[in-house]
Amino acid sequence: MKQAFTVNADVRTLQGKGASRRLRRTGKVPAIIYGGKEQPQMLEISHNELMKQLKVEAFYSNILTINVAGKIEQAVLKDLHRHPVRNEILHLDLQRILADVALRMHVPLHFKGGDVAPGVKTGGGVIEHHHIQVEVECLPKDLPEFVEVDLSNLGVNEAVHLSQLMLPEGASFVELKHGNDLSVAAVHVPRGAAEADAAASADVPASAQKAPDAKAKAAPAKAAPAKPAAPAKKK
Repeated sequence: MKQAFTVNADVRTLQGKGASRRLRRTGKVPAIIYGGKEQPQMLEISHNELMKQLKVEAFYSNILTINVAGKIEQAVLKDLHRHPVRNEILHLDLQRILADVALRMHVPLHFKGGDVAPGVKTGGGVIEHHHIQVEVECLPKDLPEFVEVDLSNLGVNEAVHLSQLMLPEGASFVELKHGNDLSVAAVHVPRGAAEADAAASADVPASAQKAPDAKAKAAPAKAAPAKPAAPAKKK
């Protein structure tokens, strides 16, 4: 069952960088909601309340209920700006949705079975995650909270691709529409371990090989004897 999220907001009347800074000092986050059949609307949202919801992964890929001073709208989170140093939200972008219009969203990947994969358990490999989220296109009602990736059957040098993942009916991967069957995870033996195995299985390890005998080296070609000097003529 999907988790429900409600974001309470108020209409924001003042705009500009100075107004946004002053708003943040009062514990509010400047935001905007746009799309659908209505005009964009500037909003302000409680920073503390927003931070609590952002701790839940599903918030980023769910249909959100936006309560704007009593007016209810449905939207998704499209962009989030954070301070580069402080744990602070600077701005929020929300996009209205329509029930009969497809949307595109990035959905997190949930990996399972990596610890029992043959390539890890008996092959000495490690799991490499190539992607942690994927872009999905669907109607709002078909939007998944996450996509599950089963790694339990992976052997060494094997991978799981987008085409092998399951989605709800009506949803599709954007990359597959462009012919890109991306690898989302794979099992590989670490380079150092692979090199050690190769050295151990060689017929004659390099460390055991002897240096060539100095006597076996080809002797340098001898110089041709000098011709005797012609005798001096008698006067």
